[in-house]
Amino acid sequence: MRNAFRSLLVQSLSRIPSNSSRIQSPNLHLVLRRSLLPCSHGSFLPSNPRVRSFSSDPALDWDGRDQALVEIFSKPIGSGEIEAELEATKLSLDHEALNSVLRSVYDRPEIARKVFDWVLEKQNRVLSSKSYNLMLGILGSDGDSERFWGSVEIMKKKGYGISKGAYLKALDGFNKKGMEKDSDLLKTMYFLNSHENVVVRACPRVCKILREFNETEEVFKNLDDLEISLPSDLVVAVLDRICSDQKKALTFFRWAEGKPSFRVDGSVYNALARVCGREDCMEEFRIILQRMRNEGYGMEKETYVKVSHRFYNRKMIVEAVELFEFAMHGSEKPQHSDLLLLLRKIAVSKDLDMDLVSKAVRVYKNAGQSVKGSVFSGVLKSLASVGKLGGCSEVLKAMEVGGFVPDVTIHNQVVIGLCNAGELDKALEYLDGMEKSGHTADTKSWVSLIQKHCKAGELDKGLSCLHKMVDIRGGENVGSPIEVLVNSYCHNNKFDTALKTLKEMVVKKQVQPWHCTYKFLIEKLISQGKLREASSLLGLMKTHGFPPYIDPFIGYFSKSGTVDDAMVFLKAMTVQEFPSKTVFLRMFETLLKAGRHEVAYDLLSKSPGSVRNHADVLDLFYSMKPEEADLAVAL
Repeated sequence: MRNAFRSLLVQSLSRIPSNSSRIQSPNLHLVLRRSLLPCSHGSFLPSNPRVRSFSSDPALDWDGRDQALVEIFSKPIGSGEIEAELEATKLSLDHEALNSVLRSVYDRPEIARKVFDWVLEKQNRVLSSKSYNLMLGILGSDGDSERFWGSVEIMKKKGYGISKGAYLKALDGFNKKGMEKDSDLLKTMYFLNSHENVVVRACPRVCKILREFNETEEVFKNLDDLEISLPSDLVVAVLDRICSDQKKALTFFRWAEGKPSFRVDGSVYNALARVCGREDCMEEFRIILQRMRNEGYGMEKETYVKVSHRFYNRKMIVEAVELFEFAMHGSEKPQHSDLLLLLRKIAVSKDLDMDLVSKAVRVYKNAGQSVKGSVFSGVLKSLASVGKLGGCSEVLKAMEVGGFVPDVTIHNQVVIGLCNAGELDKALEYLDGMEKSGHTADTKSWVSLIQKHCKAGELDKGLSCLHKMVDIRGGENVGSPIEVLVNSYCHNNKFDTALKTLKEMVVKKQVQPWHCTYKFLIEKLISQGKLREASSLLGLMKTHGFPPYIDPFIGYFSKSGTVDDAMVFLKAMTVQEFPSKTVFLRMFETLLKAGRHEVAYDLLSKSPGSVRNHADVLDLFYSMKPEEADLAVAL
């Protein structure tokens, strides 16, 4: 069967004269609103065995049945509830019933839409050209332009045309509502495309013959008996309608190309491509594409989208790239979004083929298009979704081979991608390569690398990266990586190492940590009882112009700490010769409120005379309770 099928196509295509004339005049019906709705082949979809086929109920007269049906569809209920009510009342919506109901709700378009949509979902085989035309009249009268033209496009795909009655009703509705553009478009389609009537009448008859007869001779004889002309629109309509049966589609084409009234043009080639663009017809498909190229025809957008998605669904990535390459030579070239989709499909394929990545980019670039950075960003997301982020640098390299020129933002995305994939050594190597090539990595890339090392418990490597970053970038804007490293040391209970690292970076590397980093480390050191170490940070804060952070110290002395500890803290707070009287006052107040009178007295005795004789300090001590008077007397 397969060999016979291939032989049939090859024979058919071989008899197409290479100098076949082309139809140059535009087909307005195809051009106007081509992209409103996708192609629909509802009448050829297999019926759903779970949906009951309704027939009319003889127990009801026509008027009563229509009224009952309208009442059901007038209720604010969903699709499933409608079906349940129809079953409960033994009502049906066959072809005649549907058309009768549509006539009865002509002035109630919202009900008509609900009825039609339900039938389209549940019983689309009862829809006929008459049903569609009744609905067109309702939509046109209501001025529903978008749905009207969408329905016209669906009818076109089914081989249905606009009836005179639907035309007149819709035209009247458009005129009444002042919709001049829609009115003019409708007139153009109806009058200037009179040959469409041939398609409307002939397409269903041709398809019926192809469905009913299997032998080629019988098919040819019955088609000859139709005595119809063969405009390319009719051939395309038939091929699209029976595209699921390649053998019969090619049998029809073989018959058509033998008729003197038929000429193969680009639209026919595209219809054939849509028929054969599938896994089991690739040899035939390539023959069609070769003939298209030889004849100078390009691939239509509709054909590219339909066939490429079919290839994607079947994991035919090599074939998808070949299709992309062919389409890029036509007038309707794939767009930026098509390139992105293709690269993402390559990225998530089982075997990530870098040659295909390069080829796709090269084809797009050679067609005069510019590959945007957002394409690589999209590919990164796809790599992440399948756990292949570790290969992001190879993907970028393959894109560069194809002609993509990344900027520093793209390079930084690669570094972060490698870090997220756990490829930390590769990330550092990539960073080194960036610097050597003149690209300066941003802080976010370095922070990501240091964070990942710290998260992995590799604090020494994190510190090494921090030193390398400072050596390359200098001491500016490195507060974030220092914060990361200090936090990680503290999280691992390495408080002394955190203090040492911060001091070395400030003193030896002349960097400036964030204010919050100082505050965080002071709190951690004090919580470990390391008051002297914490006090040593106050001087560094002062060199950077940060206000001293004394709250943790005051809190500490309310519970513990010696006079010597307090003096260390106070000396660290020195501005000129000694801290301000305000700091002393807070310290005395805290000690006295906490009941640490002895420490307060000792601290006062070691304070400068200017502090001991300060009125606020004396008032504070003399305001003690009577039981504390012994201390006051001593003073």
